Amino acid sequence: MGPVPAGVLQLLALIVALGLAYVPLGDYMAKVYSSDKHWRVEKWIYKGIGANPNTEMRWSAYLRGVLAFSAVGVLFLYLLQRLQGVLPGSLGFSSIDPDQAFNTAASFVSNTNWQSYYGEQAMGHVVQTGGLAVQNFVSAAVGIAVAVALVRGFARSRTGELGNFWADMVRGVVRILLPMSVVAAIVLVACGAIQNFAGIHEVGQFMGGSQQWNGGAVASQEAIKEIGTNGGGYFNANSAHPFENPTPFTNLFEIFLLLVIPFALTRTFGRMVGSLKQGYAILATMATIWVGFIALMMWTEFAHHGPAFQIAGGALEGKEQRFGVGASSIFAVSTTLTSTGAVDSFHSSFTGLGGGITILGMQLGEIAPGGTGSGLYGMLIMAIIAVFIAGLMVGRTPEYLGKKIGTREIKFAACYILITPALVLVFTAAAMALPTPGNSMTNSGAHGFSEILYAYTSASNNNGSAFAGLNADTQWFNTTLGIAMLLGRFLPMVFVLALAGSLAEQKPVPETAGTLRTEKPLFTGLLVGAILIITGLTYFPALALGPLAEGLAS
Repeated sequence: MGPVPAGVLQLLALIVALGLAYVPLGDYMAKVYSSDKHWRVEKWIYKGIGANPNTEMRWSAYLRGVLAFSAVGVLFLYLLQRLQGVLPGSLGFSSIDPDQAFNTAASFVSNTNWQSYYGEQAMGHVVQTGGLAVQNFVSAAVGIAVAVALVRGFARSRTGELGNFWADMVRGVVRILLPMSVVAAIVLVACGAIQNFAGIHEVGQFMGGSQQWNGGAVASQEAIKEIGTNGGGYFNANSAHPFENPTPFTNLFEIFLLLVIPFALTRTFGRMVGSLKQGYAILATMATIWVGFIALMMWTEFAHHGPAFQIAGGALEGKEQRFGVGASSIFAVSTTLTSTGAVDSFHSSFTGLGGGITILGMQLGEIAPGGTGSGLYGMLIMAIIAVFIAGLMVGRTPEYLGKKIGTREIKFAACYILITPALVLVFTAAAMALPTPGNSMTNSGAHGFSEILYAYTSASNNNGSAFAGLNADTQWFNTTLGIAMLLGRFLPMVFVLALAGSLAEQKPVPETAGTLRTEKPLFTGLLVGAILIITGLTYFPALALGPLAEGLAS
């Protein structure tokens, strides 16, 4: 079988698997966040943290919970890294430098998981399992909680109450992320991923010297890394490393894991607002962009000018040969259209246009299907923008799910979509204008600019993948990328929760003959167009200087 049919078959298998999981997982998550009962282990947690899970919160209280919990997480993870040298299980690694410790703490708490370090050469077992792996769970649960709060804003009326952050966060970990991760880790171990607490040992002699590897709880961290759309790898090679991703089956399985919750949350949304068709409309929008990007990526990576590419059957440089061009293309698109950031190939080695697709996927806001929670609330924000545009076209006050989209709501939505582009473009411009950051670029010209653009796009959109070729372990990049990650994560949440509170206070508007049917294919097409035009064109000048210039010149 040729590489192109093999890639298409893998895509079809992935779609079937996601389809089978969609209804049961989506319905289960709706029950989790609609239940008024607490498990015994959850009650122990609430007692330990001093929280009352039955207290309803307005949006401001919900936001304070999100920010306070995340701030404590940043401080704890920072201190854990700074003290690594005196902790047991450090494998002899020294403490992490202040700027890198800040960067890593901001990265994992913001669900970005950007890494400016070599995992197997910097982090011991205590930091990996007690710090990074813990944040993989709770940062993902925070994202889902915020999305659920926004859904409640649509579902509720004449109240400003959005639920309880502590209950939503704990349930996300205990009832969803933890059980799924246990099952996924068992599958990965059975397929060859390692799971141990071994120390550093030699694995063989190479070119007159020895190569050393350390073990670790890799399979368990790999599971939540994908399920929680985190992406931080135990090893520097990430999901191209055979200890993390041993076989072509595990490669496809990991793609499934990083997509399954974001897609299934559209079913949860439909259940909670009382209209499954509304969930299907959001799902169709996400799926259209996802499949379209995969088709474009496969086309750019399989079809090339020149005999070398034709003989090889595609652009193989930087691709893991166990998986090939097709699987690498699916992984690259899926990881950049979600907030995962895991990689099984190096995006810097993709073609100019292929690298541009990965950047554009993040710049769209990672909403197709996006991260755990963040993808859903990002898409709902874009749905509000699309409804507003449609209202302007027909001269009617826009409505969505029975709620009027007035001046206040559209201001919140507009602020949301402006934050990330501002962070990306301002930081990229500063890095290119100043002399020191440019010294970290391995390449010059358009490709070098793409390295910088990719880094700040990845950080500000909380993706975490790297273009490679950029030395990001400097005080400038550790500091500015850390700031971009924190602002890119929590500033949008402010406007999401404020919008949720505003919607929950409204009384429902009855549907009339003039109401835009947001569950119809027409609205799906409008939403796709709004996403591509509003967010895509925002970055067009920057893309023209980087990946487009490189792609058209090749």
